[in-house]
Amino acid sequence: MAAAMASAAERAVLEEEFKWLLQEEVHGVLRQLQDILKEASHRFALPVGGTEGPIKQENFMLGTSSTDQVKGVLMLQGDALCQADINLKMPRNNQLLHFTFREDKQWKLQQIQDARNHVNQAIYLLTNRDINYQFKTGSEVLKLMDAVMLQLTRARNRLTTPATLTLPEIASSGLTKMFTPALPSDILVNFYINLNKLCLTVYQLHALQPNSTKNFRPTGGSILHNPGAMFECGSQRYEVSHVHKVECVVPWLNDALVFFTVSLQLCQQLKDKVRGLLAGDSLCFKRVSDLLKWMT
Repeated sequence: MAAAMASAAERAVLEEEFKWLLQEEVHGVLRQLQDILKEASHRFALPVGGTEGPIKQENFMLGTSSTDQVKGVLMLQGDALCQADINLKMPRNNQLLHFTFREDKQWKLQQIQDARNHVNQAIYLLTNRDINYQFKTGSEVLKLMDAVMLQLTRARNRLTTPATLTLPEIASSGLTKMFTPALPSDILVNFYINLNKLCLTVYQLHALQPNSTKNFRPTGGSILHNPGAMFECGSQRYEVSHVHKVECVVPWLNDALVFFTVSLQLCQQLKDKVRGLLAGDSLCFKRVSDLLKWMT
């Protein structure tokens, strides 16, 4: 009987702890998450003088490539490249080419836009309830944390995992029409985000002659294509002769990735605590039930 009473007391303690968790600690964690993710969302918007202010423009100097063939400056405004000023030295004759975005053009970086949308969806999930709302079950909390973590994981993945593109997709992306003067037919460019870096890849192409004896094998999708990759655009076949990749660090993207990591850790810690109390309560109930069966 004493053992049964002790187990019943243990269960009562667990129930009180679980009640406190649902009524107090969960809401404290949710407030923390809201504060962190609002900071992350502000990083993407980069407002000036308030959340509704204009988005400021930032200039980034592209790091030199290994062969120093590509140099330039990119102007980023939120999720859009509003200007690109690029110098390209052609390896065959050392000719220097200079390109800039046309004044009427901007290039949307879909990765940044998608990541911010996922952050805002996570904030919506955290705030979409009455201020006095009380959680009633642990499974309700777990379900919310899973939904928030899904959005945060998707936001992080959009920055850490650039989409793979085939060379024909890059050629038809519209970037070739962004520049003045127009890019030569033997030049392709691609912009993308990788972690906290804004990257530019320049592909120099060699047109394959119709009577070429080379075994033509079209390349598949990739983030970065290597020299020797082949593709067909229209009726012309090309081979990549040179690849130049340059990049620059965007500090606020690094901040956002840190916020994602901290938020995911907070979500996981809360899930672990809820599951631990649920498991303890279940074990305690089993011990009481077993003792009562033994006594009868």
